[in-house]
Amino acid sequence: MIGLVDCNNFYVSCERVFQPRLVGVPVGVMSNNDGCVIARSNELKALGVEMGTPAFELQHLVRQGQVHLLSSNYELYGDMSARVREVLEEFSAGVEPYSIDEMFVSFDGFDAATTLALSRTLHHKVRQFTGIPVCVGVAPTRTLAKLANRAAKKIPAYGGTCVLHADSTESRELLQRIELGDVWGVGRRLVERLAVQGIETAWDLRQADPKAIRRRFSVTLERTVRELQGTPCIELNDADRPRDRIMTSRSFGRLTGEPGEIQAAIRQHAQRSAEKLRAQDSHARAVYVFLKTNRHRLDLPQYSPSAIVELPEPTNDSRQILHAASQALYAIYRPGYRFMKAGVMLLDLVDANRQQLSLLDTPERASQRDKSHQLMAALDEINQKMGRGTVTLGRPTPGAAWHLRCAHRTPRWTTRWNELPAVPMG
Repeated sequence: MIGLVDCNNFYVSCERVFQPRLVGVPVGVMSNNDGCVIARSNELKALGVEMGTPAFELQHLVRQGQVHLLSSNYELYGDMSARVREVLEEFSAGVEPYSIDEMFVSFDGFDAATTLALSRTLHHKVRQFTGIPVCVGVAPTRTLAKLANRAAKKIPAYGGTCVLHADSTESRELLQRIELGDVWGVGRRLVERLAVQGIETAWDLRQADPKAIRRRFSVTLERTVRELQGTPCIELNDADRPRDRIMTSRSFGRLTGEPGEIQAAIRQHAQRSAEKLRAQDSHARAVYVFLKTNRHRLDLPQYSPSAIVELPEPTNDSRQILHAASQALYAIYRPGYRFMKAGVMLLDLVDANRQQLSLLDTPERASQRDKSHQLMAALDEINQKMGRGTVTLGRPTPGAAWHLRCAHRTPRWTTRWNELPAVPMG
């Protein structure tokens, strides 16, 4: 059996953990640069606010105090997600993050009664230890676990926990009530094509012949059919598997053509990419840098260049990566353009422990690599303990154009010493 633990209204729930005044009131979290609503509390949904609603359309409700809009606080959300995972790992050795707010949990080896009891324990303990409300769906396959989780969230009788068995009457009744578009991996176009075949519900798809589905559609949909029938066919990629490339990019808070501001943005992105590279114990062979103007601003000249600089040798040293990124930026920057986005991507990654050294390698170069490793390890340790950005190569200019607009971001309560909640004395 496999369980799916899904955090309810995750971004909003993270904010409510440290601001109880937001409980029970309409709350929305905005996208980068405070552009549109990307997360909604149930109260905000009840007002008819759709996902992606531009934030400016809700400002009259904000001024009236009827709605609370907050800037994205991804550092807080990422840390709270890690805390949820830590709780789950206390009860199961097999925890697979699917997204920032969803995690699959292995229930292998438990009988039916123990599985139900453990799922209820997870439902309670995550809320108790982190403050984040979750729903738990358990079933023989990941696709069924997704549907069980949906039932746990949508049907009050389940109380936030639903355990499905593939051939049970309960499973059949539930699948007959679920529309095809709510099945994991079945998109709108597939829904339309399947409807022509008389397949309109999750139960209809479960009853289909997997081989016929493969011939008419795809092997991916065949796997979905088999999963609905109770045969595990979908495996997730290992979350700890090193990535093949690492990119850090961000839209600017406002358009800018100032070379100093763009250089500062590239410097920050290069350092962050290097941190990610060291976290997965890899080295990069090349650095890719790109800039973008706003293609929707037809009144402005357009220019979206990119460049790749090969590193002298594979490295994860922020200094060498930053130097290469600066070289790439120097090659592509042109005055007279106002840019809206910049990014840095590290390419051709190799395992740091399997790096092939040159036959001409010298003791001096080996010593330099050791010193580089020690310096970067110290840098990462300080930033991990004291908060990201405590020690950096160059300091960002406050108020620079490339900074995100986040006028309504709450404190990063769990990761920044200077933003810890203060309790008044006396």
